[in-house]
Amino acid sequence: MSNIKAAMIGWGHTKFGKHTDSSLDDLISQVITEAITHAGIDYHEIDEVFLGHFNAGFSEQDFTASLVLQHKDMPRFLPITRVENACATGSAAMQAGAYAIEAKRAKTVLVVGVEKMTHLANREVGRILGRASYVAEEEKFGSFVGVFGHIAKQYVEKYGDGLSLVNDSLATIAVKNHANGMKNPLAHLQKAVTFDYCATESEINPMIASPLKRSDCSLVSDGAAAVVLRGSDNLTSAKRAVSMSAMSHVNDYLPMSRRNMTQLEGCQQAWQQALNKANLSIWDLDLVESHDCFTIAELMQYEAMGLTEFGQGHKALGEGWVYADGKLPVNVSGGLKSKGHPIGASGVSMHIMAAKQLTGEAGDMQLNSANQAGVFNMGGTGVANYVSILERTK
Repeated sequence: MSNIKAAMIGWGHTKFGKHTDSSLDDLISQVITEAITHAGIDYHEIDEVFLGHFNAGFSEQDFTASLVLQHKDMPRFLPITRVENACATGSAAMQAGAYAIEAKRAKTVLVVGVEKMTHLANREVGRILGRASYVAEEEKFGSFVGVFGHIAKQYVEKYGDGLSLVNDSLATIAVKNHANGMKNPLAHLQKAVTFDYCATESEINPMIASPLKRSDCSLVSDGAAAVVLRGSDNLTSAKRAVSMSAMSHVNDYLPMSRRNMTQLEGCQQAWQQALNKANLSIWDLDLVESHDCFTIAELMQYEAMGLTEFGQGHKALGEGWVYADGKLPVNVSGGLKSKGHPIGASGVSMHIMAAKQLTGEAGDMQLNSANQAGVFNMGGTGVANYVSILERTK
């Protein structure tokens, strides 16, 4: 088996938000230019491309792999594959690219993640995202927020000791991630929120699907992100290198009715596999970018990654572990909650945000010491689960 590991040597990232005047082609081309320039390579060095694009109805153009070739400098006749695995699409593309490197099929791989969502009405966005649940049983919840509201209710019933402790935890996560997002110039919403605002149902913070309020939900965003990958045996000319030192991917049952939804067992499995491969514990990491599509998801992920026992995720907040100055900062970038969640781009973005920390390129977000990071990206209701362990190697 090859000992070659894929390493991130350059990246590009649009601001997440509303890109009314930019097409999918435009967003893809923008981040390709940034990534190739940042990596300091020539376009003709690219051997293979993976495009992460969920779509499912966001775009009329459904066959999008070769939109990469709309970039004026991209060489023709490259192998390009579109990858999709719901909200984990970006990480699916990253891992596909990494495995192409490890298999020695390619020396230099370009990974691009992209999504445009904001041109559609919220109801239509909700309908499209709802397809990432098990429609046959879960369509009754009305939207993906409804699905996660149902998960949150089950969590409260099992662990809540009343709603207030969980509600306070969810509000605290929102406040934390918005505060972090204030330091991220690429974040969709660079806006502080107060605990009282997030904890209280109001006209400006309505209940969307009890117990989840608007402040508990990630943003509908447009955006793109791209990464250049190279093998660990081919880094002489690289300006920087962040190794994808261990990776895991597990899929769980699609119907929630077949699972215990008070725990994210697929998330737990993915973390255990990746940490075992890396011969690390969760506390050996210096930061984590985790999939906070809803605040309840981040709370449950604390438990699944092993910070606390199941039902005790609130302790990670109460003890201050997951803050930027804590033992294991989570979502220093602002997370999906503040940074935004353009589905196909999110996983690629999470890898970039972690890599920026490891290379000292995170600007105002920069942590004092960061050598190893974890990325967790989730598709659906904890169905597709991807973990990457990143380590600075150059």
